[in-house]
Amino acid sequence: QLQLVESGGGLMQAGGSLGLACAASGRTFSSYTMAWFRQAPGKEREFVAAISWGGSRTYYADSVKGRFTITRDNAKSTVYLQMNSLKPEDTAVYYCAAADRSPQIPTTPRPYNYWGQGTQVTVPS
Repeated sequence: QLQLVESGGGLMQAGGSLGLACAASGRTFSSYTMAWFRQAPGKEREFVAAISWGGSRTYYADSVKGRFTITRDNAKSTVYLQMNSLKPEDTAVYYCAAADRSPQIPTTPRPYNYWGQGTQVTVPS
């Protein structure tokens, strides 16, 4: 079983920056594709960003491309999400997730077997 624990959420003014971290334990972190999803009240969970097991490939939702950066440190079993130029529409609970390593990077929730508890990000309008 892989355990995921997010940290770093909070309240930030529009245009500001926040960094999220997700620490993994329990299994070999480098065996997994990692991703961030988010869910706003009344909306479905949506894909934000993902990174391949080795970190060489990344993929972003159009809504965050150029503003958010996903990275990972396999030695620390941690994946990060740096969020810049935050907008009110970025307000959501952010979840990290892990999927078994595969040639394709999944961008839907279903292939992700492990999820963190979520961390709230609020950007007031």
